[in-house]
Amino acid sequence: RNDIKGGHGWFGSVEEEERGKARVRVQVEGPKQLKLSSLRYPFKAPKKRHRPRLLFPRSSDTMCGILGLLLADEDSQVNQMLFDGLTVLQHRGQDAAGIVTSERGRLHLRKDNGLVKDVFQTHHMMDLRGCVGLGHVRYPTAGSSSCAEAQPLYTNYPRGVCVAHNGNLTNAEELAGHCREELGRHINTDSDSEVLLNIFADSLIKGMAASGSGGGENGRSGGKRNDITVESIFGAMEEVMSRCKGGYAGLYLINGVALVGFRDPHGIRPIVMGARDSPTSSGKKDYIFASESVASDTLGFELVRDLSPGEAIVVTMDGGVHTRRCLPESMCKLAPCIFEYVYFARPDSIMDGISVYESRLKMGEKLAEQVTERYPDHDIDVVIPIPDTSRTSAVQAAYILGRPYREGFIKNRYIARTFIMPGQATRKKSVRLKLNTIKSEFAGRNVLLVDDSVVRGTTATEIIQMARDAGANKVYLTSAAPPIRYPNIYGIDIPTRHELVAYGREEDEIAEKLGCDWVLYQRLGDLEDSVREAGECPDQAYESSCFSGRYVTGETIDDEYFAKLHEARNDGAKLRRLESDGAGGKLPPGSHDGCENLSNDKRGRATAAS
Repeated sequence: RNDIKGGHGWFGSVEEEERGKARVRVQVEGPKQLKLSSLRYPFKAPKKRHRPRLLFPRSSDTMCGILGLLLADEDSQVNQMLFDGLTVLQHRGQDAAGIVTSERGRLHLRKDNGLVKDVFQTHHMMDLRGCVGLGHVRYPTAGSSSCAEAQPLYTNYPRGVCVAHNGNLTNAEELAGHCREELGRHINTDSDSEVLLNIFADSLIKGMAASGSGGGENGRSGGKRNDITVESIFGAMEEVMSRCKGGYAGLYLINGVALVGFRDPHGIRPIVMGARDSPTSSGKKDYIFASESVASDTLGFELVRDLSPGEAIVVTMDGGVHTRRCLPESMCKLAPCIFEYVYFARPDSIMDGISVYESRLKMGEKLAEQVTERYPDHDIDVVIPIPDTSRTSAVQAAYILGRPYREGFIKNRYIARTFIMPGQATRKKSVRLKLNTIKSEFAGRNVLLVDDSVVRGTTATEIIQMARDAGANKVYLTSAAPPIRYPNIYGIDIPTRHELVAYGREEDEIAEKLGCDWVLYQRLGDLEDSVREAGECPDQAYESSCFSGRYVTGETIDDEYFAKLHEARNDGAKLRRLESDGAGGKLPPGSHDGCENLSNDKRGRATAAS
C-alpha cells in the first residue's frame, strides 16, 4: 500500500491478504482507466495519507433521514428543533448525523459519525445559531464510512449552498465526470450527494447570469444583476431533475435566500412539507420539510402534504412559498418505494396519504389468509413477532388465525439493525446480542414467527435456532414481504443477488437453508394491495424492484452495473473498507476529516463561558 501515491491519480484496493502479503489492484485515473496487473507487496499497516479509494460505484445516501426548517422570526433559533427532529428520524440512519444553520448570512456546520445524541454536544449546539437550517442522519452504506461524506454538504458559491439528500443516483459516475470535465468543478468525495450539490450550484450560477435585473414577484427584491431569484432556482432544479436519474428526495439551503425541497420524478423517496403559525411573528408561518410526517407532528407542525413527483418547493426567507413541477407531467408518475411501508418508516408516519400502521395491519391480514389457504390444517400454537417492525403485522395475523399473540423475543435497543452489517460472523454475533428469548413462550409449542422481510437469511437462521434452543417443537417462518431476489438501485443497500437467500431458491429450499419447518412469503400482489387498501388508492403503482426486478425509472441496468455494484457491496469489500478506515485513513491533521465547523466564529462559546 505504501507504493500507492494517494491523492495523485493513483488509487488502489487490497484484493486479498495472506501470510504477511497483500495482493493489490492499482488503477490510474486519467483520460483512460488503465488496469495494471496485480502485484504482491509486503503487507504493512498503511500510513494515514495512503487511503484506498473506490472508483465505482459512488456511495449513495442509502435510506437516510432529512430535515429542513425555516422560522419566520430572524431572532429565533432552529438548532434545538433540528436536534429533536433528527432524533425522531434516527431510525432512518444511525451511522452519521449533521446539522447546518444560517445566521444572518453566516453558516455553521457540525457533522460526524455516530448517533444524534453523541454527535451534538452542548458547545456544538451553542455554535449552531440561526433561524433556518438542515439536518441529516445517514444509514450505513456501501460507500466510505468517512465523516467527510456525512451531510449536509456545502459549496461556497453561489452565496453558500448546502444539501441534505436521501436516495441514490444511478448515473452518479457519469455526472461526476460531467462536473469535473465539463463544468470544471471539484468533486472531493465519493458521495453522489456532492454531485447533486455541484450540478445545482453550477445551474444556479448560470441562471443568475442570465436573469439580469429583476426579482420582485420572484421572491427577491433589489433588482441587482446576478441576484438569485425564484425563477433561477426553479431553472436550476429543472436542470438537476433532467440530468439526475434514480430515486432521491432532498433539500437545498441557499444562504440568505431560500430553503428548497424537491422529489424525484417518480416520487420513489419520501419527503413531506408542514407549516405552523409563528409563535413570535404575528401573521407569519414557520415551515418544515422532512422524510416522514412523524418529525412534523413531533415538532408541532401541521402536515401540509407530500411533495409531488418531480416537484420543487421554494420557501424564501421572507416566507414566500413557490411550487413548480420541474419536468413535463408525462415524465412524472408517482411510484413510491414499497419497502418504506414494509420496513423503514415509523408506523406512526403518513406517507403519500397512507398510514404506515394501517398498511402493516393489512400485510398481516393477507399473510394470515395465505397461511390458512395453503395450510388449512396447520398446527400453529402461537404467533410471535421478530422485533420490532413486524409487530403490527403479527398482531393482525394472530387475530385472523385465531391464535394467541405473544412476545417471545426481547430486544436490546442499543444494538443497531443488522441486515447490512459486513461479515456473516459479525451478523450472527449481533443477533445473539440484540435478541434474547422468553423460553416459556416457546417450550413445547409450534411457533409461527413473523418477520417484516428476509434478506440474506443470516438473522433469520440464527433466530430460528434460538427458538429451537428455547424448546420450540416446530418453527414456521412467515415474511410480510415477498422474497427479495434483486438488488435495489434507488437507495436501499440490499446486497447483490448471490448474497440473497431467496435468489435462485424456492420456498422449500429456503426453509431447508434457514432451518425451519416451512417458510411462507407474502405475495407481491397482496403486498401492493395492502398499501393500496390502507390508502384507498386502488390504482397506485409502487417501486418494488427488489421483489420483481423491474425498475420504474425505465433505465437499462446492465450486467456491468450489477457487477460493479457487487464489487462495492459484497461482504469482502465492506470488510476491506472497514480495515482501511480503521487503520487511520484520514485527511491531514487540522481538517477533522471534513467535519469542522464552516464558521470560525466562536461568539457562542464566548457567551456561554461568560
